[in-house]
Amino acid sequence: MQNKPTFKAEFIALMASLMSIVALSIDALLPALPEVGHSLGVTNPSDNQLLITMIFLGLGFGQLIFGPLSDSFGRKPMVYFGFGLFVIASIICVTTEDFEMMIFGRILQGIGLSSPRTIAIAMTRDTYSGDFMAKVLSVIVMFFILVPIVAPTMGQWLLDLFNWQAIFNANLIIGLIIVLWFWRRQPETLNAKNKIKFSPAIFITGTKEFIRYKEAVAFTVVSGFITGSFMVYLSTSQQIFQEQYQLGKWFPYIFASTAFSVGFATFMNSRLVLQFGSFNIAFKAAIAYSLISILYVVLFHTGNNPSVFILLIFFLLQFFAIGFLFGNLRSLAMEPLGHIAGIGSAINGFVSTVMAVPIANYIGGFVKTSVLPLFIGFSIFGVLSVLVFVLLKYKRVSLKSNIV
Repeated sequence: MQNKPTFKAEFIALMASLMSIVALSIDALLPALPEVGHSLGVTNPSDNQLLITMIFLGLGFGQLIFGPLSDSFGRKPMVYFGFGLFVIASIICVTTEDFEMMIFGRILQGIGLSSPRTIAIAMTRDTYSGDFMAKVLSVIVMFFILVPIVAPTMGQWLLDLFNWQAIFNANLIIGLIIVLWFWRRQPETLNAKNKIKFSPAIFITGTKEFIRYKEAVAFTVVSGFITGSFMVYLSTSQQIFQEQYQLGKWFPYIFASTAFSVGFATFMNSRLVLQFGSFNIAFKAAIAYSLISILYVVLFHTGNNPSVFILLIFFLLQFFAIGFLFGNLRSLAMEPLGHIAGIGSAINGFVSTVMAVPIANYIGGFVKTSVLPLFIGFSIFGVLSVLVFVLLKYKRVSLKSNIV
């Protein structure tokens, strides 16, 4: 832990790159979902959403494996092992002619990619703490968000020039370059004295330790609410703009604009978090997230879609609020867990992701001819998030009063 924390540009770039392999594997495939489904004999377009949500299922469960193991064996070996699984999974996805096997491959991809995603958070926690960690995470997420801005365009370009299999091959090559950079330049961040001797009981003891910190649990639940509602957008966005709005060729650019909104908010957060605090910013962002979605539901409760420009305004505002939530929620949850950063990051990611997958699958099933179900989901889980923040704020005020 640094006494005088400073930014390390290469460290931030590396952590963002590790996380970007996940985003690239998800977002680059979005323009190709209809082609993949058609190639594998999918008859219900809604089933194509599984190609997105199932990779998140793997991400959730994989974190439970790699997080605790990284506390025992170090951060770097787990990144290499996870990437090896990703290579195997990618080969399955490229070579299969069966939709069920493709889903298995996507789940396995998620398990493999959970390693760099989890380890990036754990290495950041090894290196920083407090609001400065929130600031660093915001900068990491800001660079990481550049991937969703360009990934769908890259995916569309590869699809036009080659085929959907080329998207998987490109992801694999880019991932290999990042892992080689990580191997050459990033030192191990887990201090030898903080290593936990491995035993099967580490999963149980780590979970018990995590549960002791009620705020970490609460922020993890809020992450699940926000991630779940956001995942609905990820899995249905191609369907919304290509089928409901007939804007298939414009989809990569529309998706890029919403990703830019998240990225700009994370940049603003990195500039403001030290001044206002991660809790206060996240609380206000959760309120904004709820109010924006409720306004949409009130204005368009009939289910008739507004013009694409009105819809984009709501999406841009919604995702601007999300940009102030993602990094701060992770930082707030991880703050008390420095002594178990690996398993703490794993449980945080597992719970939030496993909460998110059924939320996304359920709400996504209603997004057929209208965008309204998406915003109803935003509203419900936004309000639930605000309620959690209100309870936490009340407990913090009560604790301060008792101390005084």
